Amino acid sequence: MGNSTRGLVVGNYCHDVLIKDDVVTAKSLGGAASFIANIFYNFAVTCDYVSKVGSDFNYLLDVTNPPIVVPTSPTTLFHAHFSSTGSEPGPDRILKRVTVCDPVRPVELPEMCSSLGLGYGFGMAVGVGGEILPDTLEKMVEICDVVFVDVQGLIREFDEIDGRVRLIKLKDTKFNRLLSKIGVLKASSEEAQFIDVEEVRKLCCVVVTDGEDGCRVYWKDGEIKIDPFSTVQVDPTGAGDSLLGGLVAGLVHGLPVPDAALLGNFFGCLTVGQLGLPKFDPKLLQRVKDEVQKRALECAKHRVGDKNELWFAKPPGHEKFYAALNSTRQAYTSSIRDSDCGSLDLQDRVTRPLTHGINTINHVYNGQKVLSQPVYDEPIQAVEGTP
Repeated sequence: MGNSTRGLVVGNYCHDVLIKDDVVTAKSLGGAASFIANIFYNFAVTCDYVSKVGSDFNYLLDVTNPPIVVPTSPTTLFHAHFSSTGSEPGPDRILKRVTVCDPVRPVELPEMCSSLGLGYGFGMAVGVGGEILPDTLEKMVEICDVVFVDVQGLIREFDEIDGRVRLIKLKDTKFNRLLSKIGVLKASSEEAQFIDVEEVRKLCCVVVTDGEDGCRVYWKDGEIKIDPFSTVQVDPTGAGDSLLGGLVAGLVHGLPVPDAALLGNFFGCLTVGQLGLPKFDPKLLQRVKDEVQKRALECAKHRVGDKNELWFAKPPGHEKFYAALNSTRQAYTSSIRDSDCGSLDLQDRVTRPLTHGINTINHVYNGQKVLSQPVYDEPIQAVEGTP
């Protein structure tokens, strides 16, 4: 398989309905793919998307990267139930799958330039409603240099009566045999209880998100904690998706794992501060892109010697990069308060596809595949407007 400049994101778009105290407060385009595209578009990360929806899909005109429309199936619909009291123990929301679209099958995945033996530089398996099949993930491993997987798409089960989401152990699924073939597995702290992190980290890199405590990265020979950015949570939906999108965008643009995870934390923080699919301020995005480009150039100077250590250890300047992102976030938070951006009609928000690419190739560090060798000397292109 040759090197490629494109990525492949697989996961269905959804309809998300947020319900607080039994009252519908917002309706939005949902699905991990939509949150990831929201970031990739602004960071010029070129991808193909494979998502399925029903003929009832409300956002067909809002996504210029069209999904596969299944006329005999409804769009996957989730109801997220919240309580204003916050006094009851347990999760901060109750998630229910109300309707479900068809899964994505291996034959529906594109094989980019297959006649030339070229696959994708990276893939992302980001199912939310059971649409990722074991055979589909196995096919992604074959056609992508490295695959990032959100474990929620592997360990979710749904109550047959009310659709309530519950989790099962990863080792009891048919996905378990594929762990050694993927690059990165992302899980929330709740989901991490259903995977054996100590065993899985021997097979692939594991990123565990922990809300207000940031995230932690595990690999075969070590682990690091990535600091969080403080925020006021409005809606946790999509926080982990945005974190994963920011992480991959950072890797594509040349950041080492700790810095890329920091960028992921940054976008996770921005996401929970708004209802549904977040709307990012263009000025904020440009400042972040400038900081990422500058940081990538700094890190390029250190890519010598022990690549294992360089890739996973916090490189010189990590704290300075955090401070720069935090300063940008604080300025953005102030602008949100002034403009009340968080109260925008979520149904008017658009997720657009990606039109610019960055060259990436696959490297193997300690037996674990990651993205490296970006085009450092090409600036991240500014984007007019937001998705």
